Amino acid sequence: MRRLPPLTAIEAFVQVARLGSVKAAAEELSLSSPALSRRVQNLEHFLGRTLFERRHHAMVLSDDGEALLARVSGPLDELAQAIELSTGQSDLLRLRLGVLPLFASQRLIGKLPELRTLHPELHIDIDTAAHGTARLGDGLDAAITLAQSIDPSLYSRKIDHNVITPIGTPGLTVRNQPITHPEQIAGLTVLLHRDMPESFNFWREAIGFPNLEPAAEDHFDSGQLMLDAAAQGLGIAFMLDSHLEDASDSRLIRLFDTAVESPYSYWFSCRRSALRRRPVKLFHDWLFSRVCRQASGRAAAA
Repeated sequence: MRRLPPLTAIEAFVQVARLGSVKAAAEELSLSSPALSRRVQNLEHFLGRTLFERRHHAMVLSDDGEALLARVSGPLDELAQAIELSTGQSDLLRLRLGVLPLFASQRLIGKLPELRTLHPELHIDIDTAAHGTARLGDGLDAAITLAQSIDPSLYSRKIDHNVITPIGTPGLTVRNQPITHPEQIAGLTVLLHRDMPESFNFWREAIGFPNLEPAAEDHFDSGQLMLDAAAQGLGIAFMLDSHLEDASDSRLIRLFDTAVESPYSYWFSCRRSALRRRPVKLFHDWLFSRVCRQASGRAAAA
């Protein structure tokens, strides 16, 4: 039987080919960049062929590299799946998920018992810290974030589309007058979330009041605290329509009948290779079949 190269060298080659850089592949495999480079070089030496064209900050497959990737990537994925399945269905599967607190409380936690029933072997560590996509592969397997777009090097899928909504309490007034017109915002405080900092700007442009200036802008890193602040009459929260709907809070109303398409959306994202791991795939498929809004145009692939 012909001698084979180390499996670790083939794995390193496939990761660099898929991610396009040694640094990204090294992070994915928890290796140093020099260690990963040596594995690729050892495979090239074993084959007697150059598999990559080394460019500034990038690794581009050569013709020989393209041919090898086509032959080995499928079998390598099947081998990884076979090893994972060989641990037995009774063993725990662990997903490390980054998710914003408001999404988790409004739309995720209440549905997790259904996921547990479907996949009792799947357990989820939930991390609500900021910068979820930046920590993918370094503490997180997947993330649900609120953003305008996601780094194209990552796998991403939009969870839903939405509109920007001015949210406040029915008793909110300006100079003892009820809030009925956008111009009255000039006498009020606008509440903004750190992940949606341009919401008010997009909204005022869209409704034809580009020069409308509020009395002040207060910034929050918690969506729930924003809703609570709005309910206490501290200002108008510019959030997504779904935030108001899912809050089911009688203290809050939509202040103006203005439907402005939001540039911000919730996204599911992970490293492209992570989607082949069973915990990530199980959660991803369940999320888009059972949790995400499936109305017209929603949950479109990025």
